[in-house]
Amino acid sequence: MTAADVFLALALSGTVLSFGMFPLRPQSRLLAGPDPALVRAIVLAGVGIWRPAARLMAQTGQDWERRALYAGGLGRAGGWLWPVWVRAWERARPGDPDAALVRAQAQVHHAWRLRGARFANETAAWRFRRFHRALCTARQNIDNAALLNPDDPTPYAIAIWPALGLGYTDDMMHALWHDVTKRATHHFSAHCGALQYWSKKWRGSHEKARVFAERAAADASAGTLMAALPLFAWYETYTACEEQHSIVSPQVRAMVDVAVADMEAAAGHPALPQVQHLVAYCLTKQGRHGESLRHFRAVDGWVEALPWRYESRPRLVYRGVRTAAARGAAAEAVRRWLRRG
Repeated sequence: MTAADVFLALALSGTVLSFGMFPLRPQSRLLAGPDPALVRAIVLAGVGIWRPAARLMAQTGQDWERRALYAGGLGRAGGWLWPVWVRAWERARPGDPDAALVRAQAQVHHAWRLRGARFANETAAWRFRRFHRALCTARQNIDNAALLNPDDPTPYAIAIWPALGLGYTDDMMHALWHDVTKRATHHFSAHCGALQYWSKKWRGSHEKARVFAERAAADASAGTLMAALPLFAWYETYTACEEQHSIVSPQVRAMVDVAVADMEAAAGHPALPQVQHLVAYCLTKQGRHGESLRHFRAVDGWVEALPWRYESRPRLVYRGVRTAAARGAAAEAVRRWLRRG
């Protein structure tokens, strides 16, 4: 290879690294991944137009995972003004189970907004009082949604979040979990919520969270994304700085590989972007830049997922890791090209 070839390779590398291999676009905290129909319904609901949301929820049928995704997104629509458009929907269609479900989800989001994002010892007592009152109202809304659609596991999956805030006992949580799993054994959204309950920062421990995740993964078929749950459990302990396995350890690499294999069988799964974000992050930190790019490209533009959700500036942290992955992949490509020459 001539000096000119080496110069060209380095110049190409520098150009690719500068632009990060991704177009410049805003990163939205609405969702974890692209869903144009849901985004449109959320935006219109935010300005009081409820019919697109109603149509979207009606289309979910018994796709429980998608129903949870849509209820979650629509439950945040309108922010503090959410009652306006939901009430209009309920007046037009009294007894609609979809409206009842979105109301329940919106009330849960409202309660957590009242609490705020600070640690418990930094949160004012008046905030906790309003938080608990709102969660009690949410439980009533959840019970109503469950009565209107008895086969739907989504109200019970939503109920996990009041369980966290109101301090359910283990027995109460087990009873709630039975209501979920008898309707949908491998409901990913519900499992993520329950994993929070069993984690040390809420009502459990690192060991309880790990055991819960491993049991869920052990009896699940490919494509349910349950195989990724141990990786989520590991990340909870990793962020607490108490995990014995580092992100580059063979144990965590194996968890990532298992999650990737499950993702291959989960095409079209509504929760797939949630897993892709965490897998892309882990692959980048493990120096597997080329592998991570495929997942970053699939979710780029959206950051409402772990690990970014735990950051005070999620968009900035996401861009930093994504760019590191792109630059690492470009550098690897140039090195391969130089070796071939």
